Amino acid sequence: MKRIALIAAAALVVLAGCKPKQSSEEVLNAFSAAFSGLMDEYRAEAQKVDDDEALTEQQKEARWEELQEETIAKMTATGKDYLKKYAEDTLVAPTVISHIYSYLGDDELETVLSKLGKAVLKTPVVSRIAGDLESKKATAVGSKFVDFTVDHVSGVDADGNPVYEKKSLSDFVGKGKVMLVDFWSPWCPPCKAEIPNIKAIWEKYHGDDFDVLSVAVWEESRKMDWHNTIDTAAFYGMKWLQLNNGHQEPASLYGIEGIPHMILFDKDGTILKRGDDLRGAKTEKAVAEVLGR
Repeated sequence: MKRIALIAAAALVVLAGCKPKQSSEEVLNAFSAAFSGLMDEYRAEAQKVDDDEALTEQQKEARWEELQEETIAKMTATGKDYLKKYAEDTLVAPTVISHIYSYLGDDELETVLSKLGKAVLKTPVVSRIAGDLESKKATAVGSKFVDFTVDHVSGVDADGNPVYEKKSLSDFVGKGKVMLVDFWSPWCPPCKAEIPNIKAIWEKYHGDDFDVLSVAVWEESRKMDWHNTIDTAAFYGMKWLQLNNGHQEPASLYGIEGIPHMILFDKDGTILKRGDDLRGAKTEKAVAEVLGR
């Protein structure tokens, strides 16, 4: 049976009937319980689709996608209502927005943030989300690239110690080639699932006017290091350009909330496409259009 799951958990709570005197903890308990109920409903409906022998696999995939979109729409709509009611609550509001912000468009998220209380905006969770949004706006399509430098591990010495080399994005981007930059990590299954697509694009198009660069980020978040990055890249045949040991800065500068995240840069370093516009078959289509092939 096909595994059914909703990418990136989010929360939903039914606001009607909330008692005015509920504590923040009680409200969040209700929030969690309602979310569990919603997910149970989603899984039950998805299971029905999976069990329906009259549907083709393509029809099932389409219906599963519809169910996800319907569920996400309910989560975000109700979550925004919830934030209106608890805009000043420094426990409730950060928890709610942390569960729905990744489903909101940039303009929509900016509107939601503008209505939160000053104390809420200063909480670590909300200030990070707001900071990431500002980074995304500064690196939106049409903007020039923002540079960063990492301590790239280029190899090991005779004793097996890493040999570090300062490498910057500007060593590759804005140098007269169209560049597809893939932000990934060796612990990330979706990142590895995209590697065959990237490999096919690189093998077909790389040359004087196009290349691919993979930038490893967030390795330390899963207690991995440069060993894992280098070994994983070798295992998957990632023969194109690499920057490892990236950690936090590259993703933060580009407001990247999840990986894989790809950005397509023009020859002068202008951002042409990024994010959801560069996944699966859409990536090759974008590259081919820019190169005129």
